[in-house]
Amino acid sequence: MKEIAIRTEYITLGQFLKLSDCIATGGHAKFFLQENQVIINGEADNRRGRKLYAGDRVEVEDCGVFTVGKG
Repeated sequence: MKEIAIRTEYITLGQFLKLSDCIATGGHAKFFLQENQVIINGEADNRRGRKLYAGDRVEVEDCGVFTVGKG
């Protein structure tokens, strides 16, 4: 499990996918989420604007399992 540190209160799922190297640019988020399953804290979610906070656990199909940390 990898930790992605954020310096702000939250990060959107689209930004998170870019920081975690699951996608190359933020513009790919919409299409990525249509074709890949993302599970946040045990629940499937495909909203690129979903806010993630420190302590959240994110599982990305074919990319890995991550936690959001405070940096």
